[in-house]
Parts: sequence; structure tokens; C-alpha cells
Amino acid sequence: MSKSVVLAEKPSVARDIASALGCTKKGNGFIEGDRYIVTWALGHLVTHATPEQYDKKYQKWTLEDLPIIPDPFKLIVIRQTTKQFNAVKAQLKRSDVKEIIIATDAGREGELVARWILEKAKVNKPIKRLWISSVTKKAIVEGFANLKDGRAYDHLYEAAVARAEADWIVGINATRALTVKHNAQLSTGRVQTPTLAMIAAREETIREFRPKSYYGLEALTERATFRWQTKSNETRTFDEALANRLLEQLDDVKEGQVVDVVTKPKKTFAPPLFDLTELQKEAYKRWGWSAKETLSTLQNLYERHKVVTYPRTDSKHLTDDLVGTLRERIEAVDTSIYRKEANRILRQKDIRPQKGVVNNAKVTDHHAIIPTEETPLRGSLSGREEDLYHLIVARFLAVFLGPATYEQMTITLDVGGETFIAKGEKMTELGWRAVTMGEEELNAQLPSFTKGETVAIRAISRTEGETKPPARFNEGTLLAAMENPKRFMQGESKQLLETIGEVGGIGTVATRAEIIERLFQTFVIEKRGNELFTTSKGRQLLELVPEDLKSPALTAEWEQSLDQIARGKMKKSDFMKEMIEFSQKSVKDIIMDDKKFKHDNITGKMCPDCGKPLLRVNGKRGVMNVCQDRECGHRQNVSQKTNARCPNCKKKLELRGEGDGRIFVCSCGHREKLSVFKQRRNKTKGRQADRRTVQKFMKQQEEPENTAMAEALKKLFEQ
Repeated sequence: MSKSVVLAEKPSVARDIASALGCTKKGNGFIEGDRYIVTWALGHLVTHATPEQYDKKYQKWTLEDLPIIPDPFKLIVIRQTTKQFNAVKAQLKRSDVKEIIIATDAGREGELVARWILEKAKVNKPIKRLWISSVTKKAIVEGFANLKDGRAYDHLYEAAVARAEADWIVGINATRALTVKHNAQLSTGRVQTPTLAMIAAREETIREFRPKSYYGLEALTERATFRWQTKSNETRTFDEALANRLLEQLDDVKEGQVVDVVTKPKKTFAPPLFDLTELQKEAYKRWGWSAKETLSTLQNLYERHKVVTYPRTDSKHLTDDLVGTLRERIEAVDTSIYRKEANRILRQKDIRPQKGVVNNAKVTDHHAIIPTEETPLRGSLSGREEDLYHLIVARFLAVFLGPATYEQMTITLDVGGETFIAKGEKMTELGWRAVTMGEEELNAQLPSFTKGETVAIRAISRTEGETKPPARFNEGTLLAAMENPKRFMQGESKQLLETIGEVGGIGTVATRAEIIERLFQTFVIEKRGNELFTTSKGRQLLELVPEDLKSPALTAEWEQSLDQIARGKMKKSDFMKEMIEFSQKSVKDIIMDDKKFKHDNITGKMCPDCGKPLLRVNGKRGVMNVCQDRECGHRQNVSQKTNARCPNCKKKLELRGEGDGRIFVCSCGHREKLSVFKQRRNKTKGRQADRRTVQKFMKQQEEPENTAMAEALKKLFEQ
């Protein structure tokens, strides 16, 4: 009997598929049943070769060898996952296997994962495609009942290969040119460099900003505070003399008259469902989570617990075929903290979300992130997973609860011939806000005023303030800027601006978190509190890279072409010809540039490995010394921000030094040796911590290290 190999992207998804298909026989890297053999990748098992794997002469980085243009590109098996590649290859080549079902993530990169494996394994058997957005048993069974012809995704694969090859050519060559010319670890890419440039542009705006003082007046009464309003409906003036003159003029006025009371019914609709970027922004706003932390937690909810749909989506909408599943999804969250709201929706005969939520035209690879039909097992979710799950559930239920309605009241008070106003609102129906507000807010009372009545004035006071520059980026607002970078693209064509909007900005929802982490890891940005700052290295890098690599327009232009390739309307070869020319120009511009790079963070200490100067850098979680020589790669921690708390002020402690001599230091002045801290922690826990527990705790405090640069380059420039 012939069988089909099902190729999943990760072991957890493979196990879910195997369970749904009744495959129970476990083998070396696969699970087998009567009809199907389910095997899996570990993300990418195959990647592009590094320059030195084409020719050993490229082990030495020289300007004379640039640009490096592989023809053809060579695929290699990733060394760390060779064992699993061989296991997958063995199943693909079995004589009883007549068909391959690609079940990697449904998208451009998922297609690349599977097709590269097939190409490297030299397998040419008929292909079908599983295209699903959740890994519940129901979704998998339905997906297998509606398998697609694999050939329908050939152009999508071409677009994925074009993206990977273009990023390799542009990123590898520009990075080598910058690094060799300036003898510094300088890397660039079409997503990370524009992102860095946006942070720098915001800093420049803040530096150039000049605050202006403004003034206003307030009238205090027993029931409300009224604000002065100009004839042009402004509530402030930049004319201090005018504000002082009015204050003096109204000083003796003891009462005002209500000249108008306007009450308008208003309503607001629920916000859109979450895509990945919006969820990352909201998690940062609420809990200060990094984009990477949110994605990691979300992946667990999707893969391990199966309670939410596919995470890496850029859509906030649903498709028509999901409407029939909505009742089951609401029933699944009926046990959550939103049981009351879920029950209210379930009592409706026809369960439909608000207008605009279901829109096939606005869903590309995957629909919005919503709960699945699975109910989380009691106590199975960690604290973070539960918080994020409830956030997704609340946003999902909100679109079924109808608009929130309220009365907006504006009271106009005449005081000595000047106009003062007070505004307020009173909720009349919570609607969707039932999942974000309490019932007590529905009954909040507004002060009552009647047109024509006289109101006693207790005092007139002057207010003042200063205009403020735009806020520095934090990880949440940077994600928003990456999603919509139009304001950083002045002078670009209308078509490019439209394209950058259509493709969802720079990077993808799946890679933005990784891009931000990479900026930290290459020490071109640093974090002070929650705010992001460029480092000297980052600012100098922007001076040295070619202008085209700094603009989000490059991504827009690429995505225009990649979309055309995916639709079969453009040849991959034409796109790659443009990329080769672009890379050649970039290398030439870097080599011809007369600007210099200066290390201004030399410590005076020498590297214990190679004897060259060490540089002091601020990592995301602490201060490090790293070797100046790009080929050495030595680094050591100087101090680390930790999750340990000060026993006096409860602030987070900083860990300084090396080995057993390390000490915890707090800004309040508290200091204690690591050994004393361990004793105190054990006493607090009420038990002796074993060696493994202590090691695990210490590992959580440490800065994750970069891999060697030569290894990192393979993935450094992925979108």
C-alpha cells in the first residue's frame, strides 16, 4: 500500500497532525500510520551556503573579492540539524512513498522551508499542500479533506527564493565591505538598517525641538472645573501677556452664567481583532513585554496548548468560512474570566461579529488571531500565557457585544464675557466595553447644569505648560513605526507609499521582533529604562551605509517585485538582475566613501584571547566588554540587569563582576555578595536550592550571547 509523507515545520505540529491522522508508530524522526508518515523540520534544515563554502579564499575577508555573486546558489544542510534532515530524507525517499504533503507554516517562508528540503534531498514526487491556520484536530482533519495541489504554490516558492537570494547578495556584500574597510563589526540589511534609521531620525527631531510655553485659564466651581476657550476654540495661548491680562480682568468676577448645555448621543465600535504586531504593541503597553517575549508566549498558546490560531499573521479580519465556527470558539472561552460576556453572546440566535470583521479581501495567508475551539485545561497556562490568552479572548468577544453608547455633554459658561467650557460623558450601554470596563463605570454620574442658571465661581487660576517633542521610541512604538513607516519616507513616490502600506511596512509580522533583538545584539541601539537610544556605533553606521539601504523604500520596491513573482507576473531572473546591480553599486559606494569609523568606547583593557583592545558596550540586559577584532569574538559580562529584587526597596538588582566574586548592587545603595544572596533566597524559599536550580536562575540573568559572526551571517539579513 502506497503512503504519503507529511512534512511539518516543527515537532509539536507534527505530533498534532499525527494524532489527528491516527499515526501512532514512532520511528527515528517520524511517526507512522496506515496511510501517512508524519515527519518534521526544526524550522529551516537547509540554508544558503556561506561565502567560504563556495570557495575557501572567502574565509579571509577582503575588499578585492567583493561583490560575491553565487551562480548558482548552493544549498547546504545546517550542521546542527543534520541528523533530522537525514531522518526526513530517509522517509521522503522510501519506495512505498508516492506523494508528499507539505504541512509547514502556510506562508512564503513556510513554503521555503519545505521546498529547500525537497530540493536538497533530490526528491521529485507529487506534492500536495496543507493550508491551515490552527492546529486543533478539527482544523487538521478539515485541512486534509481539502488538500491543495502543490503546483499552485510554485510562484510563492519562487518569490521566497528571490527574497532569500536578494537578502544574501545585498546583506553579505555590504556587511563585508563595511567590516573590512573599517575593521569593525558592522552589519547592515534592508530591514534592520532602515529600522535603526527611524530611531535616529526620531532622536534628531527631539534634539532640534525647541519648546514653547503656553498658557490657559481655569474657572473652579463646586461641581466642575471649566477651561477657558478662545474664539477659535483653542484652550491655550502662547501670549503670556494676554493670559495675565484676562486673569486680572476676571479676578473680581464671582459668578458665571450657563449659556449652553449640549448633550449628544455617541457610540464607539470594538477595536479590530489582533494581528501579531498589534498584539505585540498591546502587550508592551500593558506589561512592558518585548516583541520577542510576546511572540514566544503566543507560540506556546498556539503550538503547545492549541488555544489560539496561527500567530504570525498580518491580518485583523476573518473569512466567511470561519463564521460557522464562531459559536464553538465562544463556547470554548465560556470558562474564562469573561464567562458572563460569553454567555450573553451565546444566547443570541445568530452569532455574527460587527460589520467589517469578516472580509475575505483583507485576509492574505492567515486570518486574525482568535481563540480556537479548544478550552485551556485548568492550571495548564503559565501566568504570562494566561494574561495573553485573556487579552486575545477579550478582543475576540468584544466584536460580538455591539457598540458602546454614551452621552457626551458640553457645558458652556460665560464668565465676565469670556467663554469657559466643561466636558464629560456618561455611559448608557457598555456594549463591547463590558470586557474592558466595570459595571460601576456605567453608572458614573455627571454634574447636572441647566441653561441660564448662575454658577458661583470659587476662583480663576492661570495654567501653563510647554510643548513637548515626540516621545522616544520604545519597543511598542517602534513596532508601530515598522508597520507604518510612511512618515520616514518623505520625497518617495505615491505608489511606493501605497505599496509600503499594502505590504504592512518593513519586515514581516514574523521577523520584526527578531530584527529589534538583532539591533540590540549588534550594539547599535541600547535601552535606558523603556526608551531606545542609538549608540555611537549605530550613528556612525548610518553615516557609512549607502543611502538606499537606510530607507524603508527599498523594502517597498522589493515587495512590489516579490508580489509580482508570487502572482506569476514577473520573472525571478529579472528581479535578481536588479539585485546584483544594486549590490555592486552598494559595495562600490562603501569602498569609495572617505568617511572613517572611530571606536570611542575603548576600555583600556586587553582581550585575554587575542591581546587586542576591549570595547565597553551596553547590551539589552547589561554592560559587556567585547573584543575589537571581529574575528576574535571574545566577550565578557561586566554587569547584568537581573530579576532579583532588593530586600530594602524591592527594585531590580544589578549583578556585577565575574565568578564567585560577583556582587548584587541596588541604586538605593544596597550591596551583597552572590553567596549571601543565595543564602537569603534559600531561606526565603524555605528550602535548600539545589545546584541545578541556582544555575537555572543565574542563566536567566545573563545576556544571551551571539553566535560567531560567520555563523550569524547566514540568517542576519532575512526579512
